Amino acid sequence: MEQPAVLVVGGGISGIQASLDLASRGFKVYVVEKSPSIGGRMAQLDKTFPTMDCSMCILAPKMIDCSHHPNVQLLTYSEVKEVKGSAGNFTVKILRKPRYVDETKCTGCGTCADNCPSEVPNEFDEGLGMRKAIYMPFPQAVPRAMTVDKDNCIECGLCEKVCEAEAVSLGQEPEEVELKVGAIIVAVGFDLFDPSQIPPYGYGRHKDVVTALELERLLCASGPTGGHLVRPSDGKIPKTIAFIQCVGSRDRRLGNAYCSSICCKYSVKDAVLIKEHVPDARVCIFYIDLRAFGRGFQEFVNRAKTEHGIRFIRSNPGEITYDPVSKDLSIWYEDTVTKKIDNLKFDLVVLCPALIPRNDAKDLAKVLGTEIDQYGFFRPSSNLSNPVDTTVSGIFACGYCLGPKTGDIPDSITQGSATASRAAEVIVGGT
Repeated sequence: MEQPAVLVVGGGISGIQASLDLASRGFKVYVVEKSPSIGGRMAQLDKTFPTMDCSMCILAPKMIDCSHHPNVQLLTYSEVKEVKGSAGNFTVKILRKPRYVDETKCTGCGTCADNCPSEVPNEFDEGLGMRKAIYMPFPQAVPRAMTVDKDNCIECGLCEKVCEAEAVSLGQEPEEVELKVGAIIVAVGFDLFDPSQIPPYGYGRHKDVVTALELERLLCASGPTGGHLVRPSDGKIPKTIAFIQCVGSRDRRLGNAYCSSICCKYSVKDAVLIKEHVPDARVCIFYIDLRAFGRGFQEFVNRAKTEHGIRFIRSNPGEITYDPVSKDLSIWYEDTVTKKIDNLKFDLVVLCPALIPRNDAKDLAKVLGTEIDQYGFFRPSSNLSNPVDTTVSGIFACGYCLGPKTGDIPDSITQGSATASRAAEVIVGGT
């Protein structure tokens, strides 16, 4: 008798790992991803900490293995709309949005994008670069197929005319797919807190105040500047850079009382990367306290101080002001060690925002019937005995959608494997 399939909602590193584990055991896996490509947030990163390995070099082989595995079916640009049934026998309705491109014919050559006259900010590059109305999210996208953004398409039809593979199909309609699965794994990741909600930091007003993810795209070779670190305002190389930790996290006033768990570590990583790009740069990290837990992370912080000269200032930054003459950004802060108020000038300021639940996580939880916690993360049935089981039997969760306790990529991969094991247990008759 054929075993029930498993549905994985979310194609980031956690979802990919869960899918590969299940597929290698002989289970049929459906991967539903809301965006045109799998890869998730990890695809936007340049390097990983603390080893400084290339992020895409780790991720891309897994993406390709997932797409080529005979037991895995990718449903990209799709959303879960309805779930009925119980553990071992779920019926799921999936809405497949029209890509307006036939994935089976598209070669990803990019000729259509070269001829497209409509340009819009590229969300993959956090709005720092531009893309066309017909586009591929990033060079290593899987599936390697273009997508038409109908919201910004001017209906000129050029993409259809120049496509030699005849893959562009502007008349495509939404399609509803019904699947029978025995278990469901949720791996929808996270969003970033909007720093403009803290007006004194000037995000959105001062061009040279950026988020850590925007900096990541500037440092990445596949980013909008080809990996060259430049100031958004004038394209000059910044020589003084500041990081401000806990922007929107550990703050009850903003509703995010928790520590996001990875900000200390990725800011140190990015600070070291900046020194590799601009060796004579002066880099400061303003922090409340350092929480560099995990194997090798404290040693990583120590090396940043001793080998790279990164300055750590225990402080509570209050305001960022802009000098229109010098074009400097001044950070006013209270040094919580010396109890003095001071200010320093910088060319570029990097905000490290809280990691928050996906904006559609609450809607997905309602469809699945699972509980969420006070912050909006999926609630495990037990943090100790069943850390990846949700409050509904047969539905599991992994990665950051379970909350900040999953602090980095290895943790997310481990949880992906854990959910695969739990899903397999349910399907073969366990609990």
